[in-house]
Amino acid sequence: MAFFKSLVDKIRQGFDKGLEKTREAFISGAQGLRNLLLGRALDDALIDQLQATLLRADVGLATTTRLIDRIRADFKAGTIKSGDQVLDYLRAELKALWPPEDRALRFAAPGTGPTVILMTGVNGVGKTTSIAKLCRALTGEGKTVLLGACDTFRAGAVHQLEVWAQRLGVEVVKGQQGGDPAAVAFDACAAAKARKVDVLILDTAGRLQTQDPLMRQLSKIRAVAARQIEGAPHETLLVLDATSGQNALRQAEEFHKAAGVTGIFLSKLDGTAKGGIVIAIRETTSIPVKYIGVGETPDDVQPFDPGAFIDALLNVEPAT
Repeated sequence: MAFFKSLVDKIRQGFDKGLEKTREAFISGAQGLRNLLLGRALDDALIDQLQATLLRADVGLATTTRLIDRIRADFKAGTIKSGDQVLDYLRAELKALWPPEDRALRFAAPGTGPTVILMTGVNGVGKTTSIAKLCRALTGEGKTVLLGACDTFRAGAVHQLEVWAQRLGVEVVKGQQGGDPAAVAFDACAAAKARKVDVLILDTAGRLQTQDPLMRQLSKIRAVAARQIEGAPHETLLVLDATSGQNALRQAEEFHKAAGVTGIFLSKLDGTAKGGIVIAIRETTSIPVKYIGVGETPDDVQPFDPGAFIDALLNVEPAT
């Protein structure tokens, strides 16, 4: 993927930044996976501890149960006898959750107009910062970007987007506070075509997935973009807070119904996030995780590489 620095490079650099805190939250401490398993003989008590650790890491009940049942069966059969073997087993099983698939950003067909990316998510998930990260990556590859401030409900939302836009050297199309978000989307699409920009990113209100009127407004924005630009929106990215646990799964399901989510931008993996939520998302929904936010600056974004991510979480050397 040409647009972002390699996550594998992060691993080989020792995670001096980015996923280090997430990795530590997943594997370190008295109950961390690596510390828990390495050098220990396997027994029922250790398997119970492993089960509790996976659940605390937000791996999810279904996945945890499946993994633990298999480990118990192999332990009783005598095919797994040590914690080291369990760690190898977890590495292989978790990587197997992700068959090869295209996680690249989808762009408009040549000659059909700008690529439209719709950004969604509830308040507080880091949506505006994620937009800035995506914008920086795209402009860094020489693409022109325009932002549409369709979040007309939250006080200060437009100003926050404008601050980032000024730092990144891009323009913003905005409307009146409390105005019709779909009207802003219309104006932004028109401006994107007139200015011949490569990518239009539409910010939307931080909707709660339980608020039906706001979810319907999101569907209206999609319809407006589709009428203005062929194939739009080409991507609908849902920003999820990696620290929000199982609630993130419910958000993914509801937003997908209303907005046809094509990818997930998983934010806040630089803090105390329990990285297992990535696994739970994969097991619960077919929506691919496309990007992960691994810091607070616009440069702190990575493509999601499942194999590298699992190696990072388990603190093992990536395959060469």
